[in-house]
Amino acid sequence: MSAREKPSSGLVGAGLLIVDKDAGMTSHDVVARVRKLLNTRKVGHAGTLDPMATGVLVLGVERATKMLGLLSLTTKAYAATIRLGRSTTTDDAEGDVLADVDAAAVTDPQIAEQVALLTGDIDQIPASVSAIKVDGQRAHALIRAGEEVALAARPVTVSRFDVLDRRDVDAFVDLDVEVECSSGTYVRALARDLGAALGVGGHLTALRRTRVGPFTLDHARTLEQLADQPRVSLDIDAAARTAFPHRQIDAAEAESISQGRWLEPIGMKGVYAAIDPDGHTIALLQEKGRRASSVMVVRPATLR
Repeated sequence: MSAREKPSSGLVGAGLLIVDKDAGMTSHDVVARVRKLLNTRKVGHAGTLDPMATGVLVLGVERATKMLGLLSLTTKAYAATIRLGRSTTTDDAEGDVLADVDAAAVTDPQIAEQVALLTGDIDQIPASVSAIKVDGQRAHALIRAGEEVALAARPVTVSRFDVLDRRDVDAFVDLDVEVECSSGTYVRALARDLGAALGVGGHLTALRRTRVGPFTLDHARTLEQLADQPRVSLDIDAAARTAFPHRQIDAAEAESISQGRWLEPIGMKGVYAAIDPDGHTIALLQEKGRRASSVMVVRPATLR
């Protein structure tokens, strides 16, 4: 433990934890479990993952919780299975069945044509059971209360929508797909819209998030693995180097920024990490005009 990492500082054990979430758990369930495993209340998550879904969920621990809102997690990747021939109330397998239609006659060229139309910059109506707020309340809460919810279409980007495999199961067609998309894109809505465009309906039967921003399944551990080795995936310094561009600063600059002063800008865009000669992240900076000012001081002088 260095002088900058006293137990009371929030730096001990601080960092990002990348969890490979199990199906059936909410993101809040994961946070609650991690708090117990790491014996701290200071745990938060960056974006939710549906209970049905598995895969990458990014959590911040101790002082790194302050970093979560600054992370650039604008791109995501998924592996999913779409079932053509059945539409549901939630656009996934957890909803009630709305209609079953024989999809056996749907051809691969027809599927490819509609997938292409759902790729690129598109306007997408989110799934009705999403977490989007309508008049201050979550859409999914209104749906469960029996209210009608009409969500407006939003621009999203689907940079990749590839069909890897097709399986004909009775009157249904199951498609294994991989999707890379912008934040705010609903893969359930892609399944719904693909089925609707083909005239047979569709819904999502499996969803696994494989990447969020720079964090992949290679960084991730299950909760069972975390129980065996209760520690973060990336300490706060490794997290900053992975998640942000960085700038090397000297000891005098580190001292200055740790005391809340600003540095001379060097022309870097967006939020970036200021790294001292010892490899410690002193602050996250953003340049405006003639100043590179901190948006988060990771190691303030008061914690030493």
